[in-house]
Formats: sequence, structure tokens, C-alpha cells
Amino acid sequence: MGNSITNILIDLAKITSFIVLAAYLISRTGFFSEILDRHNTLKNHLLTIFCFGILSIFGTLGAVELPSGAAANIRDLGPLIAGLFGGPLIGLGAGLIGGIQRYSMGGFLAVPCSLATVLAGLLGGLILLLRKRNYLNIWQVAVVAFSMELLHMGLALAIGRPFSDALAVVKSVVMPMTIANAIGASIFAYIFLNLVKEKRTAAEKELYGHELERKKFELEAARQIQISFMPESTPILKEFQIGAFSLPALEVGGDYYDFIPITDGKWGLVIGDVSGKGFPAALFMALSRTCVRANAMGDATASEAILKANKIISQDSSSGMFITLFYSVLDLKNKKLRYVNAGHNPPIVLNDKRGDIKLLGAKGIALGVMDDIILEEVELDLATNDIIVFYTDGVTEAINKQEEQFGESRLADLIKQNNHLSAKDLVDKIKNEIMNFTQGEPQFDDLTLFALKVLPAPDSPAVQK
Repeated sequence: MGNSITNILIDLAKITSFIVLAAYLISRTGFFSEILDRHNTLKNHLLTIFCFGILSIFGTLGAVELPSGAAANIRDLGPLIAGLFGGPLIGLGAGLIGGIQRYSMGGFLAVPCSLATVLAGLLGGLILLLRKRNYLNIWQVAVVAFSMELLHMGLALAIGRPFSDALAVVKSVVMPMTIANAIGASIFAYIFLNLVKEKRTAAEKELYGHELERKKFELEAARQIQISFMPESTPILKEFQIGAFSLPALEVGGDYYDFIPITDGKWGLVIGDVSGKGFPAALFMALSRTCVRANAMGDATASEAILKANKIISQDSSSGMFITLFYSVLDLKNKKLRYVNAGHNPPIVLNDKRGDIKLLGAKGIALGVMDDIILEEVELDLATNDIIVFYTDGVTEAINKQEEQFGESRLADLIKQNNHLSAKDLVDKIKNEIMNFTQGEPQFDDLTLFALKVLPAPDSPAVQK
């Protein structure tokens, strides 16, 4: 008795090992992989039917002989799995192969056993169709396999004659066959469902990769468009130098600067900072730039131009966004700067004669907040070697590893110490000092600045660009 049980356990271990190997090998075939992808060609159908049909034949030939003399088999397993994962045609085909082979062996249970094998494949496929080709989970597959074997036993009792012999066989095999087929089906389901998950994950990764590439392309296109809004170069002006720099925190940003040729001998100098970052800020920046440019032309004063621009901006500012902006009109002939400050960081002025620092503050609030605002217009006289640095808060609020801000005083000191530099070199110096200060810390805000330096009167006439 002990040897019989040991032999049965060894046989069951062999069958389980075979099931695992068969499930793995089938899952790695190209034709079955295409079946799971719904690529149902005739070739794929025939190869899948053949594989699971052979599996069904093995289930008969590799049956475990029980102490009662009856044999427990997993013949229905191949057709059932073929149907559950391939559909009714594949399940029926595999079932016919296994059923015909079993029928050829004869015996008083040949008909019910053969019929059960065919039905296992067909019913498994119909379940897949009823679920609109959504696969059962592992536990559901195990329950279906268990139920199919109970159906198998029922057919044996209903058709097998003599009934007493059929009943004796059913009693001896019902438990081992139902359990063996349920476990075998679970193994197949586990391996196949993992394959489905792998394929789905791979497909999602590929889709994500394509989407990422598309977004990168769109971001690059948006970046190029935003770059086109910035001046290609700084203007060459009589007795003045200008240097400029801008670096968005993201691919696109809300900072901008602009140089507007208003009339002969007058230029509009603008720097602005939209609330927020990224695409929304970039779009709002584009709107603001267009409004300022359109209203700056002609004989409008600094305050008139920005008040008109604000009316348009505030009407289109349904998102709650706003822009702080410093706008000035540079009079080249008289060396005067008339400006308004709409809630922006006040530019820093270094007076060369006195060596003191002044902030260009003026009463005003950000644009886009309300239709009607009041802006104070101020006039500033400029002298040779005076320097004005216009900047956004990304400059003074740049943070280092100790969470210290670059700060306004550090910027002012830097301007004082490097007043001998050209406007371009001064901007480069400030940019490099900020980069050294932050020590590689992430950039949390757009960084924009430009410098205006007054030069001694040249001998040549003014050249404007």
C-alpha cells in the first residue's frame, strides 16, 4: 500500500512537471503569442490545435493508475485551456484530437470520456466568447476545470454501461481527476496570464514611449516658438550697450524681455514674468508680448501703452493668470528713461559718478488682475557709464544647497564690482555667479535679465538695428 501511494505521488510529480514545462514552452511559441494578440491566422489556429491536441493525448497515455485499478487522467486539460485562451474553434479542434484518440482505445466508457474531452474544449471557447475574449483569472480557470471534470463524471454515469461499473470508476477517480485538472489548469492560467500581462506591459511601454517622443517633439516645437518671441539679438544703439539672457525652468516658461523700436530715437525696453511656469505661462506670455508691442508703437507714453495693453490682457485672463511687467521708453537723444512698473521687481541702477545704487520703483500692480489700474510714470536721467540691470525674481530667488537665496543685495554688489564690464559681459558674469551660487540645485523658476549701459558719445552717427 505504501509503495502504491509513493508511486502515485511520483507519477503526479512527473505530470505536474510536464504541465509546467508544456505551459512554458507553448507560451513562448510565436504562433500562440499571436493567438493571444488576436492574430488568428489559419496557421496559428492549426499549430495551436495540434499542440493542445497532443497535450490531450498525453493526458490519456500518462494517466496515473490508482490502487482500485482505475486510471486518473488530465485528458480534458489541453482542450479546455485551448478553448479558454484560443476560442471555441481551437478548443473544439484540440478536443476532437484528444477525444478521437480516447475513443480508439475502446472500453465501456469510451463514448462519455471522448464526448467530455470534446465538450471541454468547446465549452471553454464559448466561455471566452461570452466574456468578450476577456480571460478568466487563475481561480476562475481552476473552478471551470473542476466543474468540467464533474461534467465528465456525470456523462460517465449517464452513458456508461453497466452503471455499477461506471459508478465504481467514478468513485475512485472523481477526486484525483478533478483536483489534478484544476491544479493543471491553474498552472497554465498562471503562465499564460503572466504572458498576457507581459505583452500588455510591453505594449503600454511602447505606447508610452511613442507618446513621450511626441510630447518631446511638441515641447521642442513650443520651445522654438517661444525662442522666436525673444529678440534674436540685442539692438545696437548710439551711446548704449545692451546684453541679455533668459533660461526657462522648464522647456518653456513665462519670462520674457523685448526691445521695441517705437520711433526714430526711441526704444521700448520690456521685461515681464507671468505667474506660473510651463505651457500656460508661455501662452499667456505670448499674449502679453503681443499686446504690449501693439500698444507701444507711435506716440503713446509708457503708462498709456501699458494701460491699453492691460485692458486687453485682463479681458482674456479668465484663467486667473497675471503678469508683472516693467516697461520703459529709452530716449537715445536726451538720454532719458521714462518707465512704469506693473508690480515687477524694480531694476537696479548704478550711478557711475556717485557710485550709489537705486531701485526703479513706481506705483502699479500686475497686468491681468483688473481692467482699470493706475500706473505711476517716472522719468530717469541717465549719465555716461550708468548701468541698469532688469531682471525677474528667478534671479534673486535662486536657491543654493543651504536654501539661501541669491538676493537683491548680492546682485547689487555684483553690479558695483563689475561696472567696468560691457553690458554683455556683465550679464554673463551675473549668470555665471548665479550658477556657481546654486551649486547644481534644481532651477525652480525662470531666470531672465538684461543690462543697459550708457556709453560715452561716439564720433560716428547712431546705428540702429
